[in-house]
Amino acid sequence: MTKSVPERMTGVVLIGHGGFEMLEYRQDLTVPRAGAGEVLIRVGAAGINNTDINTRTAWYSRTVTGGTEEGGASGFADAGDADGSWSGEALEFPRIQGADCCGEIVAVGDGVDASRIGERVLVRTIQTTGLEGEFVCRTFGSECDGAFAQYAVTASVDALKIDSDLGDAELASFPCAYSTAEGMLERAAVGAETLLITGASGGVGSAAVQLAKRRGAQVLAIASAAKADDVARLGADRVIERGTDLIAELGPDSIDVVVDLVAGPDWPPLLDLLRRGGRYVTAGAIAGPIVEFDVRRLYLKDLSFFGCTFQAGGIFENLVAYIERGEIKPVVARTFALADIVQAQEEFLSKRHTGKLVLIPPRD
Repeated sequence: MTKSVPERMTGVVLIGHGGFEMLEYRQDLTVPRAGAGEVLIRVGAAGINNTDINTRTAWYSRTVTGGTEEGGASGFADAGDADGSWSGEALEFPRIQGADCCGEIVAVGDGVDASRIGERVLVRTIQTTGLEGEFVCRTFGSECDGAFAQYAVTASVDALKIDSDLGDAELASFPCAYSTAEGMLERAAVGAETLLITGASGGVGSAAVQLAKRRGAQVLAIASAAKADDVARLGADRVIERGTDLIAELGPDSIDVVVDLVAGPDWPPLLDLLRRGGRYVTAGAIAGPIVEFDVRRLYLKDLSFFGCTFQAGGIFENLVAYIERGEIKPVVARTFALADIVQAQEEFLSKRHTGKLVLIPPRD
């Protein structure tokens, strides 16, 4: 059963790893059909995330050692296509990217109740439907087509109904960044303790500030001076300017949990900041994936390290509940028409904004 759905749609396809030239804006794409257990969604808005750009540039390849911005515009010449996706496996092209999706269900496949048609939904970014094995997952917009188009298909269980007065662009800012942040906090069992969040003005960082405060944590956030007020308004108890000598500013053994999204050359002091028995949790490395690591700091201080991609059941459901109860708020810096995706990604790479940039596809 369906609402009126056209046969063709507008969208952006990624035709290979590389620079902006690999993004093709097309108006002749075939509208996907909902298979058994699936729903077809008319996309209202789609957020931009680091993973969209990292996948395009093949930054995930082990041959790449620089920060994400270094190849954001032109790609990485030394990147390997065979391991250019986050999963370490070759990506299938063409691919419609877009890990964030807010939209309306307009058709359902076999086995899905037709009453779902008309529901406003958010799509789960990290999905396990149909997959087997511990920590096995896929990313919406990476291993399957995503939201950078007028229509998208996903499993019915991964399209969660949302009841909110927020606009599509605001809701589309939540799925990837906020579920990533919540997954990190949950994995590290964060409670009413002291956290240090790196990259606190970005999508995941600004989400982590809010979600950590929701858990009763004291939040110390690292951001540029230009964005300090923005981050403070999100609830950070203290904003520390990027580039500050953290050991001199905070003292050793002063932090319970480090939530790191940056890594890169400024990484080593983070272990000295952690108290004995402290936890380090990461889901990003925008300043570069290769760090200087003294293993003695790990075992002599009894530290715990958590790498976070997979999200346990309940993370996304909880996120939707937080939104509906007004416990967290969207941080949308700017919206762009889908046709302006290159301009939007250029703005994203400039890092002049706080929060999220969101793409709006054309209406039928």
